[in-house]
Amino acid sequence: MMAASTAPAPLTPMPSIVVISDRVDWHPDDGIADPPAPWQVVTDAPFAVTGGYLERLPLACIAAGIVERAEIWHHRAGQGRSSYTPAGPRLGYRGFPIVDPVPPFDNRAMLEFVATHGAPHILVVYGLGVAPALLAACANSIILYNSIDAPSLRVPPEVSARFDLVLTGAQWQSDEVEARHPGMATAIMPVGPEFAAIDQFRPLDGPRDYDLIYVAAAQGYKQHDLLLDALETLPRDVRGLFVFGYGEEADRLRARIADAGLSVDCIGPPGVGFDEVNRLMNCARFGMVCGRDDGAPAILTEYMLAGLPVLCNAELVCGRQYILPETGRFFDPADLAAAIMAMRAETGESFPRETSLARWTWPHTIARLRPLLAQAAQKKSCDLICIN
Repeated sequence: MMAASTAPAPLTPMPSIVVISDRVDWHPDDGIADPPAPWQVVTDAPFAVTGGYLERLPLACIAAGIVERAEIWHHRAGQGRSSYTPAGPRLGYRGFPIVDPVPPFDNRAMLEFVATHGAPHILVVYGLGVAPALLAACANSIILYNSIDAPSLRVPPEVSARFDLVLTGAQWQSDEVEARHPGMATAIMPVGPEFAAIDQFRPLDGPRDYDLIYVAAAQGYKQHDLLLDALETLPRDVRGLFVFGYGEEADRLRARIADAGLSVDCIGPPGVGFDEVNRLMNCARFGMVCGRDDGAPAILTEYMLAGLPVLCNAELVCGRQYILPETGRFFDPADLAAAIMAMRAETGESFPRETSLARWTWPHTIARLRPLLAQAAQKKSCDLICIN
């Protein structure tokens, strides 16, 4: 009697990519009901590689011809129904209800969706991750992971053992992955700064009314207080702009700025759109990155593409590779005030946009990612033929 085949089940017929964020929507509305045939509607309508770190990697894979369709998934607290929101000819957002939102997220609705409609060819998992059952259901997918934060792996070993490729932000993170899972493939390719959109952030003409801008969540790990400590020692004609997308510390930071009489304006939360962020960056002479225990923030190359050099904390644990003589300088936290004044007085030319365009925009990164996907596909006998 012939033994039953142990070959993996075939993947979905359309080359597809899904990004699972660790966002939990705590106040979901009903949204738009699931379309009857996911993965099926694809047009040749033009699109751009744009958006944030959730969108740019999958859209780059589409632009490179690796896949044809992308979706971004997140979790919706409660027992409502799933939602779907189209975001263009090849991209959609899908929210899945989850009863117990404890990471790594055991989202039964996602699991049922995969059982019904099939797994994507490429699955990208971010942050706090998902339960092993969902990864097992996507065992024939190429599974990528990025922590989007300073810890290299924010998931337990039974989850991370199922990854085919871990995208890290620094060599020490790759070393930690290797220590947990010897032989696991890694690449220093943090999705935020590496998959930068070419024209989403760009130089604009106009006055530079601010010396510095800090675009960062109003959260402690972004270390706004480090910058405020320095500004309190400087002349009040040093002008700053804080742009908060979200975060619980915005009111406290505003109060501290007012109490000290600093020349710092604050915008948000809520956040503003990409075009407005670009306009605001073009109102300043240089961008700040003050965090230390932070993943390589996307804003590093976004400042640069807007034409701003970056003044970056020398203790930043991920992303130091983006600060070159052409793109900015580091500061020692103890000497930040002097670094601000030196950056303010800088009259020499820098070339942050040109350097970023030559090194870190998505076409460069997708060219590095393509062979890594091909290796993973070959190892898994995957049928993602568009990689090569």
